[in-house]
Amino acid sequence: MKVGSLAEIKKELTFLDTKELSVLLLDLAKFSTDNKALLYFKLFERENPRLFVELVKEELDLEFQKSNTRNYHFAKKSGQSIRRKLNKSLKLTKDKETLIELITYFCEQFKLYGFLDFRHPVIDNLYRVQVGKIEKLINGLHEDLQYDYQEKVFSLKENLR
Repeated sequence: MKVGSLAEIKKELTFLDTKELSVLLLDLAKFSTDNKALLYFKLFERENPRLFVELVKEELDLEFQKSNTRNYHFAKKSGQSIRRKLNKSLKLTKDKETLIELITYFCEQFKLYGFLDFRHPVIDNLYRVQVGKIEKLINGLHEDLQYDYQEKVFSLKENLR
């Protein structure tokens, strides 16, 4: 089965009325939880733009509280699991400031919960990659905003060897 291009789908969607569009969107939302989450945030973030950030932070807090940091192996696995959940949430937004804020929050919590105390190469690299993502996102922002975030990145980099 060959799936049409995005342009073809977009063109075809223009011919549908609102009732058909809403049925189509509901079917898409039922298909996967990612689609449902994306639709939810797109619909409700107009009313409360901070809703997405708050919900993701709450989810990350719960995951960090459940994390097992008794030894480096469990800490590594917990950290990787939390990072996967973060990455899944990051796919739902394209706003660079939101992405920076969430990744920074992840890094701060990662340090706070003692993951970096193990000095295990995998854990350190996981943290280093996230800091690198923040730097890359900051470079794409306006100069005034870049300056605001540089101090946070500097404090996060202090935790690296």
